[in-house]
Amino acid sequence: MIRPKFFIVIADLLLAYICLVLAFLLRFESFESLVGLNSGGLVRIICYLLAVAFSAYFFELFEIIRFKRLDYVVRRTIFAAMSTFFLLSALFYLLPQLQFGRGLLFISLSLTLVCQIILRLLIRKFSRASRFANRILIVGVGELARKIDEILPHDENPHSYTGFVSSGKEKVLVPEGRIVGDIKEFGDLIHDYRPHKIIVALTERRGALPLKEIMHSKLRGVEVFDAPSFYEQQTGRLLIENVQPSAFIYTHGFRMTPFMRSYKRVFDIFFSGIGLILAAPLFPLVALAIKLDSPGPVIFKQLRVGEREVEYFVYKFRTMRQDAEKETGAVWAQKEDPRITRIGQFMRKTRLDEIPQLYNVLKGDMSFVGPRPERLAFIERLKKTIPYYSTRHFVKPGVTGWAQVRYPYGASEEDALEKLRYDLFYIKNYSVLLDFKIILDTVRVVTSGFGGR
Repeated sequence: MIRPKFFIVIADLLLAYICLVLAFLLRFESFESLVGLNSGGLVRIICYLLAVAFSAYFFELFEIIRFKRLDYVVRRTIFAAMSTFFLLSALFYLLPQLQFGRGLLFISLSLTLVCQIILRLLIRKFSRASRFANRILIVGVGELARKIDEILPHDENPHSYTGFVSSGKEKVLVPEGRIVGDIKEFGDLIHDYRPHKIIVALTERRGALPLKEIMHSKLRGVEVFDAPSFYEQQTGRLLIENVQPSAFIYTHGFRMTPFMRSYKRVFDIFFSGIGLILAAPLFPLVALAIKLDSPGPVIFKQLRVGEREVEYFVYKFRTMRQDAEKETGAVWAQKEDPRITRIGQFMRKTRLDEIPQLYNVLKGDMSFVGPRPERLAFIERLKKTIPYYSTRHFVKPGVTGWAQVRYPYGASEEDALEKLRYDLFYIKNYSVLLDFKIILDTVRVVTSGFGGR
């Protein structure tokens, strides 16, 4: 299904290209310059468009739900333009042959900035029109229906609504004022409310679903979801409580072929090697800072559980005082944890402490992207209380992962459950594109300090 975000990306790229063409005309005052731009300058155009798209993604300019705040749109768009300027300036310094010409970059970016703001203001204005309303019927009034209602994005369109259809068999756990009718009159409800989406969120479906009416609705263009699939699509995580063993066996996901493992390994070797080379100049500086801050070794190693629940030593820069767990044993790091040193606080926020794990990736103990490795003491406890927890060990753990870029640092069994939802989503939907998205999000997370503890 094509998302509105996709159209914003395409519109941004088209506007950026048009602005680049206009900048050429304004700068050189002739159409002859366009010949050089469109023939010999294809690489330059691609670099410009990629820089614009990356900066817009980095500053969340494709998130439609953010457009309701005008100051947010303007501020973030300005930051994105500045980011594009610095990215392209660095590229032009390294590859002078790609330069556009004096003043051209400033003119094109200024025009692109204005067009991006106007585009988002137009989306913000017209998204309140009746034709863009989001009408949803949730079949069910119990716990599952309540969870679906909680994850639905808040829609400020006055013509939008979310209504519940009662089955008569469930305890009502949703606002009674939003129950629009009973499932026995489902055909009439479809005719009256004309929903865009129908979400089946019944705890017990046997003999309760009006299959004929739902089928007719789907054939007329209405989107029909079961609750777990919709939850996964909206949140990027799995609703573990409603996952059946058959979901692991019969779905297309949860399958890592030898070919997929091979190209993931090539991917890991390439990026870990590049990462170690780029980070090498930082090692002496980080080591000196750790030594000056507190006594103890620079590199900290600890047993973690990897693929197929095999233990291995993970390497990190030390962020806690020496023998931090001598009296307490294995415990999760807490917010404002007194065991963490001053330099350790900074390294955890910026993820600098994770850099030595690139050596683990090069060795093959870890992958660049995957579920974060845990300690055996925690895993034995979590396996008893969280269903399917061992499933995360069917792939290699990663330096970064889907849970790390979507959820803050976890320090409890409840947090472990939430992170497992994301880990299983990653395992189910693994692809190179998903890995690439996680790496981009990791850069954003590191620069924002999200989730570090």
